[in-house]
Amino acid sequence: MTAGDNKYIAKTFFGLEDILAEELRQIGAEDIRTVKRAVLFSGDQFTMYRANYELRTALRILKPIGEFEAHNADQLYKRAKRFNWGNYMDVDGTFSIDAVANSQIFHHAQFAGLRVKDAIVDHFRERYDRRPNVKLDHQDMLLNVHINDRKVRLSLDSSGDSLHKRGYRLAAAEAPLNEVLAAGILLMSGWTGDRPLVDPMCGSGTILIEAAMLAARQAPQKYREWFGFMSWKDFDEQLWRKVKRESKEREQEIAISIEGSDISNNNLRAAQENIRRAKMDRYIRLRLKNFFSYKRPPSPPATLISNPPYGERLKEDDIFGFYKQIGDTLKQNFTEYDAWIFSAKREALKHVGLKTSKRIPLFNGPIECRLHKYELY
Repeated sequence: MTAGDNKYIAKTFFGLEDILAEELRQIGAEDIRTVKRAVLFSGDQFTMYRANYELRTALRILKPIGEFEAHNADQLYKRAKRFNWGNYMDVDGTFSIDAVANSQIFHHAQFAGLRVKDAIVDHFRERYDRRPNVKLDHQDMLLNVHINDRKVRLSLDSSGDSLHKRGYRLAAAEAPLNEVLAAGILLMSGWTGDRPLVDPMCGSGTILIEAAMLAARQAPQKYREWFGFMSWKDFDEQLWRKVKRESKEREQEIAISIEGSDISNNNLRAAQENIRRAKMDRYIRLRLKNFFSYKRPPSPPATLISNPPYGERLKEDDIFGFYKQIGDTLKQNFTEYDAWIFSAKREALKHVGLKTSKRIPLFNGPIECRLHKYELY
């Protein structure tokens, strides 16, 4: 096995790798290399804390601690059992396993995870005649087991919970947009808080909240109380306080308007609650409004970013007509805007009827989507 000190893996969604790599450069990470759905980097403990606290497009920050090959479940067990788990947790501690497998040998990731769990338990039991317990949240060690064919990589999960959980979203509209994806779309658009932003089909307000945090230079995890690394043996409380203090010093007031609207009262109530929980209600204006009758948006130059409802209950002709109306409304009421439409309805996007200057493939979970840019001159 090889040590993985100061080497990290930042997980993300497909399509956001380059955006995440740039975020990592800005916090001082080194040896940055993009791979599919992840970015590899090097850094000290301070950089790892900052990565968890400040990165907008990372889902998890993993610290690799060992790699080996396993040709069957018994080998996986034996080689995992040899590892010195006492370096990372105590016999009276708690742990859990998150396993991912892409392998002809290990067809079921959950079974592979159980074998590694047995290996850890037996490792301690043979030495101390006691064993650590499995705990599903706020555990002392969350171990990520990644199997690609025969190669097994063991990593400590420094994040604990997924970093898309910012802590502000309790109320949800139908098919809410993942927070990391919303932040990625904003960064991909080049919007930095220097011009007004409108989301006219705002749902539960995720794009608006992520935009306000970006414009305010506020860390996305500002209100999160626990990360996986807080249970590690080398947790440095003073260094962690320094990360939060310096992040707070970089915050700024928002000088532009951020505006959202929706045709659904339920969606607006959800957005209002989430915005209040994110403490961004003084920066974001909400209106009950049909996008197709939208008048007097903020003066250009400005940016519109929206994730239209997926319309699962609409017939195909209605979806195409709906997207044609989106295009007509953009052309009539949003002149001199940069408009970005994110949708899983790739065929329907063709009916917007406006020239696209960018088409970017992205995924919302398992759903393949497109982000289209329209420059409305």
